[in-house]
Amino acid sequence: MSSENADAGQERDEPVWDVVVVGAGPAGASAAYAAAVAGRRVLLLEKSELPRYKTCGGGIIGPSRDALPPGFELPFKDRVHAVTFSLNGRLTRTRRSKRMLFGLINRPEFDASLVEHAQKAGAVLRTGATVSRVEQHGPAVPDRRTVAVVLSDGETVLAHAVVGADGSASRIGAHVGVKMDQVDLGLEAEIPVPPTVAEDWAGRIHLDWGPLRGSYGWVFPKGDTLTVGVISARGEGAATKRYMEDFVARLGLAGFEPSISSGHLTRCRSEDSPLSRGRVLVAGDAAGLLEPWTREGISFALRSGRLAGEWAVRIAEAHDAVDARRQALNYAFAIKAGLGVEMAIGRRMLSVFERRPAVIHGAITSVRPAWKAFTDIVRGSTTLAGLVRTHPLARRALNVLDRRQEAARPEAAEAAAPEATDDGAPAAGVHGEADHRRAGSPE
Repeated sequence: MSSENADAGQERDEPVWDVVVVGAGPAGASAAYAAAVAGRRVLLLEKSELPRYKTCGGGIIGPSRDALPPGFELPFKDRVHAVTFSLNGRLTRTRRSKRMLFGLINRPEFDASLVEHAQKAGAVLRTGATVSRVEQHGPAVPDRRTVAVVLSDGETVLAHAVVGADGSASRIGAHVGVKMDQVDLGLEAEIPVPPTVAEDWAGRIHLDWGPLRGSYGWVFPKGDTLTVGVISARGEGAATKRYMEDFVARLGLAGFEPSISSGHLTRCRSEDSPLSRGRVLVAGDAAGLLEPWTREGISFALRSGRLAGEWAVRIAEAHDAVDARRQALNYAFAIKAGLGVEMAIGRRMLSVFERRPAVIHGAITSVRPAWKAFTDIVRGSTTLAGLVRTHPLARRALNVLDRRQEAARPEAAEAAAPEATDDGAPAAGVHGEADHRRAGSPE
């Protein structure tokens, strides 16, 4: 810490941290790790004691794996080699791969391990610390290079840069002015099952395209427990609950008592939403960064958290507001050029999926290039945006679907015949239900 920083801290008998990170999930732990590895004084604040439960499917895809700190060992509960797809309980088909697709983790263990890596890099963890607000002006702020993080008990923590990674209901996000244009409700249950049931699910997940627009359900096996959940647009609470109940019953799991039942809201940022304010950055769920179609957030949290930690170091080093603003804009550019592009493609895919889930289902279960694209994305060989950018066929197909979407706007839809998605009729190229019950051949 520079002598100027030390003097400011001594005058107030308070240390001035280079970077304070609020929230110890994947985004916060990644930000703390990145800033600590750079040799800065980092404080990581978390309101709960660790480990703590987090409503999350816990699927680790390739981009998540690639964003982890060096030497991090993933605490896999299972390794996925097969995916069973269904269209609201119909047209069920399982596709298999000789190579592992992705792994499944429990979030409490995973998050705690990420925090441990941040601590080993030099970050200081403080749990039981609830942040009520941040201030960049006023009596609590000794100079223009300092941010005051005010805790619920009135204590003030000072920093030269702050990263907000405090979840989808983020107080830091409210300070920055994050705007959301997509809010979804997820319901999830952790269901302990006997060994015979667990054995049937080992190495295989289930994805069900649901009855509500843009909804889907999942089963992720984790040893003797199945993580079962559904997600759909906010405002459909009763219908989402019915979907969850029906989904569990169809799977034959209604007789098993969940150890945990929970719900949460996922929030996806507007394209013009800010990612910073002054010396404060936001990352992960606090910034509304997640894939809009699948609502996958772990990889977005890890990647945005690392970038936030790296740019927070630069902001902490900035000697004036102009330089701090420049570094914050660079962070925003890095996010938008990478994760922002992926989110834009995800929005287009969600729009297609909302109206034509049978097309998506038929493609993945029956068209080999579509299945290969799915496996490449989950393994991390490419991203959804990368696939559209580098594969002319994928780009052409999405453009065609976009044009069909435009033609099927409400005014045109009134005169159009209903899609086959609601009555269960398969899309072109999709076989009957009996045919889809058999396991697909290995990749």
